[in-house]
Amino acid sequence: MDYKVEEYKSPFNHWIIDNFFPPETVDKISKSFLDYDNSQWWNYSNPLENKKTLQDWRKFPPEIYQTFQHLCSSEFIGFLKEVTGIKKLYPDYGLHGGGLHIHGTNGNLNIHKDYSIHPKLKLQRKLNLIVYMTEEWDPSWGGSLEFWSHDEKRNKPLKLEKSTECLYNRAVLFDTTQNSWHGLPTPLTCPQNVYRKSIAIYYLTDVDLDTEQRYRAFFAPTKEQENDKNILELIKKRQMME
Repeated sequence: MDYKVEEYKSPFNHWIIDNFFPPETVDKISKSFLDYDNSQWWNYSNPLENKKTLQDWRKFPPEIYQTFQHLCSSEFIGFLKEVTGIKKLYPDYGLHGGGLHIHGTNGNLNIHKDYSIHPKLKLQRKLNLIVYMTEEWDPSWGGSLEFWSHDEKRNKPLKLEKSTECLYNRAVLFDTTQNSWHGLPTPLTCPQNVYRKSIAIYYLTDVDLDTEQRYRAFFAPTKEQENDKNILELIKKRQMME
């Protein structure tokens, strides 16, 4: 695989790969996305997140099914090991939390840390891979992936360190074990008929003694939500959900 990989260390290890899929492949994937109003999507609509997802292989069109098969292959995982230096990596075939993601107008996702222990496999979640699928996305609509530093004393995001535009066919890979606060907290302003589309898959590794025991995503309130008791209670409930 002939990828040009850009590596970064701050605020946590991450890699950016533009032109991730061949042009004909990414076009097929993007065009085969389910319509936003399709009933197959799982809808998240609450003050912490406004998005739709689909992780059921049986409901994927052929192009998307084949794409995830490739991303789970030993060949691709070998590439990830070479790029990251991580010796043990396993694909999450079940796409728990992954699959297809789509955000419409006012879509958002509060800054958060992902779960650290896979609830079914009991392995550590190590890497996130996200590939953006919206052609001609206008950055003025928002949608950039934000990376925040870590406030160790309060176990909260400290400040925005990096914002990466969701350019068409751009892949972002990052280590989720380094207090990796991320999200897109500002609601999108894209037109009603335009959607922020992405595919996501996560890779696992063995649990070690230092692994944080977190089975659900840990959300942070926005600045406007910090003193809202209802929001803080929702964050607690969201973290405890099965």
